[in-house]
Amino acid sequence: MPTTPAPTRPELIEHLIRTRIAGDVATPRENNLAHYRELANGNPYYWLGLELGDRWTDEQDVLAVMAERCGVNEDPEHRQGQDTIDADLTVDGLDRAATLLRKAATGRSRVLVATGHPGGLLDVHARTAAALAAAGCDMVGVPLGLTADEGVVAQLAGVAMYERGASLWHTHSPRPMAEILDALERAGEPAPDLVVADHGWAGCAAQYGIDTIGYADCNDPALFVGESEGTLSVCVPLDDHVENPRFYEPMTAYLLDAAGLG
Repeated sequence: MPTTPAPTRPELIEHLIRTRIAGDVATPRENNLAHYRELANGNPYYWLGLELGDRWTDEQDVLAVMAERCGVNEDPEHRQGQDTIDADLTVDGLDRAATLLRKAATGRSRVLVATGHPGGLLDVHARTAAALAAAGCDMVGVPLGLTADEGVVAQLAGVAMYERGASLWHTHSPRPMAEILDALERAGEPAPDLVVADHGWAGCAAQYGIDTIGYADCNDPALFVGESEGTLSVCVPLDDHVENPRFYEPMTAYLLDAAGLG
C-alpha cells in the first residue's frame, strides 16, 4: 500500500475541513444535543464505559466541555442544523496523542489497539498498530475465545474489534474491552501500558486506569468529559465515519510522523 506523505499542520487543517473530518461536520446539532442530554440523564450507554456518577447531570455543563474540547457551537440556543468540530483542536489532539505514542515506542511499552468503528477508523488503528510493532512495542494479543454482547472479540491487523455473524460491527459497548482486560488479568498477563481506541473500548480502558488515547465524534461526549476529568489521557475530536475512509490517511500520516513513527 502506498505511503501517504505527512502533511504540514496547515495542510492537514485544510484537508480535515475539506473532507469534513472537522469543520462543518455531517453530525447534526439535534443529534449532538440529544446525546449530551442522555449522558446528563445518566444513561450508561452514552458513558462509553466511564463511570461518571452524578458529576454531569446538567446538559449545559456537557455542552460547555464539548465547546471547549471539540469545538461545537457553544450557544445553548442553537438547537438545530449545522454543528462543528474545530480542526485546530483535532490537530492539537493528534499532537498530544503523538507524544504518548513516542513515549510508548521509546519505552517499548505494552500496547493494545482497538476500534468500535471498523467502517471508519480501522485503517487509522491498523497503521498505528503496525508502526508501534515496528518500533519494538509489545503489542497485546487478544486471548482466544472471548465473547461479549452475543458476539466475538476478534483481532485483525493488530486491532481488536467486535465480530458478530461473520461481520465486523460498529459498537459503543465497553464490554469487549472489559473482556480483554479481565482475561489478561485471569491469565496473569500484565495490563497494557497504553490503549489506542475509540468509543466504549477507550472509555473502558481509561476507567481501568490505563493511559488511553481515544478518538471521538461530536456526538460522543463521554470521552471528552473523561479527558476533562483526567481519566482519559487524550481525546482526539473528529467525525469518525466520513464518506471515504481513505480521507483519514493524511491524518494518520501526520500522527505517525509527529510521533517519530512515520
